[in-house]
Amino acid sequence: MSTVNPYSSLNSSTIPATSSISTAAAAQSISKGTGTASTSLGQADFLKLMTAQMTHQDPTAPMSNGDFLAQMAQFGTVDGIQSLNTSFNNFATSMGSNQTLQAANLVGKTVSTASNQGLLAAGGSINGSAALTTASPDVSVQIINPSNGVVVSKMDLGSQAAGTVPFSWNGTNSNGTPATPGIYQVQVQSMINGANTALTTNIQSQVSSVSMGAQGVQVNLAGGLGSVNLSEVTQIL
Repeated sequence: MSTVNPYSSLNSSTIPATSSISTAAAAQSISKGTGTASTSLGQADFLKLMTAQMTHQDPTAPMSNGDFLAQMAQFGTVDGIQSLNTSFNNFATSMGSNQTLQAANLVGKTVSTASNQGLLAAGGSINGSAALTTASPDVSVQIINPSNGVVVSKMDLGSQAAGTVPFSWNGTNSNGTPATPGIYQVQVQSMINGANTALTTNIQSQVSSVSMGAQGVQVNLAGGLGSVNLSEVTQIL
């Protein structure tokens, strides 16, 4: 008994030129169905693309179930990544808004930031601290006029243990008279292993305003001391 070939009636014009799926034909089918151009594929487009692929596949070498499952898995992965990116962007926006609201509460308050300059207000003082990594027999603080480099006042703090060393300048010069209000440079030095070493200082300043920029939330300090990032605020007083 002879076997009848079910595809004997098909000619070359019926079977596509290749056994692969015609992407152009699939895309054309989607375009006709929607009538509009799109720069991205959604779930509905994916289903239409799959239907078009099945329609235009080679009947003598159809796609296997594994091929369709692989495409569905790839689409699910891409869709999941897009959803994750959207969620992350929303989270980042929310975090930025929360930081701005938190920073707004700092307006009018005194904060401590890493700096070597402080503002002396009329009748006020400059307060801060220095980080001492090891014990020192001699720690001193110099207040310098930045316009001419003249040492306005010098304070001897004596022997200090390792850790945070607080200091305060009452605004008077070496003669005991009030210094002119303005910005002064603060320099803290210590004797470590026989060498005079400059220490990192944190100066207390008042917050005049906050702003949101390319670098994140910025805290603007009063008296022309500039701006610092919110993350650089080491203490809120």
